[in-house]
Amino acid sequence: MHIAIIGAAGMIGRKLAERIADTGEIGGAKVDALTLVDVILPEVAQHFAGKRTALTVDLSQQGSAGQLIAETPDVIVHLAAIVSGEAEADFEKGYRINLDGTRALFDAIRLVEGYTPRVIYASSLAVFGAPFPAKISDDFHLTPLTSYGAQKAMGELLLDDYSRRGFLDGVGIRFPTICIRPGKPNKAASGFFSGILREPLNGQEAILPVGDDVRHWFASARAAVGFIEHAATMDTSELGPRRNMTMPGVSATVGDQIEALRAVAGDSAVALIRREHDPTIARIVAGWPRDFDTARALSLGFHAETEFKQIIEVYLEDEMGENRPNFPA
Repeated sequence: MHIAIIGAAGMIGRKLAERIADTGEIGGAKVDALTLVDVILPEVAQHFAGKRTALTVDLSQQGSAGQLIAETPDVIVHLAAIVSGEAEADFEKGYRINLDGTRALFDAIRLVEGYTPRVIYASSLAVFGAPFPAKISDDFHLTPLTSYGAQKAMGELLLDDYSRRGFLDGVGIRFPTICIRPGKPNKAASGFFSGILREPLNGQEAILPVGDDVRHWFASARAAVGFIEHAATMDTSELGPRRNMTMPGVSATVGDQIEALRAVAGDSAVALIRREHDPTIARIVAGWPRDFDTARALSLGFHAETEFKQIIEVYLEDEMGENRPNFPA
């Protein structure tokens, strides 16, 4: 099987590539070729036994998508996107990358006769807009309240239609907010959800721009990779025409996050969180959903953590390992 990962220099893309290189498979299927694609040259794991290729490609540039699919990969994982905060701040760039680039990829696939790859499309909870029910099901209407959410909703519709027409075999994954993201903060409006945990766990101060009562939907990076692995080989006939679904996760408030941090790392870690209200971030987050009914995804074999403390433990295991601090009892 040949796997192409678009957005391979990003956090989830890197982790997925590392997982494939370590195991030599995805979803139980052997991988003998791995193509990593991003706007900056991604690193290809040298210990991967199969064919390794790295490409610098901007899908929104004419002809770039055709270059990517020239070798007709069996599975294309489309993770590339301008994140929420940046898409809201730069309207033209958001639509060019998130919508135009996605359609260019789908059209390049459509134009290759007899080619119907599995396409895993990374969508977002931002496709939903307030007012919300207590729990949002996959049947809830899409009324995004940000440009990023609108772009992702359009991508979902394209995935459904191109799958219906038989041009590709799509699986749309609405990721929970991934927490705790390793490395440095990105421009996502949701970045503080990770920052208020990651920085204190590393002995650094963190800024909290919203109130403790803000509730959101979370999963770990390990769970995110697992979603993609399962989507790569699942039986898509069970999806029917509704190719997009919300992934399982944990609904938690900022206060719940802080208490989970306290349970793992103690009061000294919590003391490193500094409250500094940001009205722009608060406005964006106020329009996001808070809790989900993911019975459909669960019934199809997707799974994630079930309590927030598990998400912190996954971060400590996967990102800190032997360097995990000795927190006070």
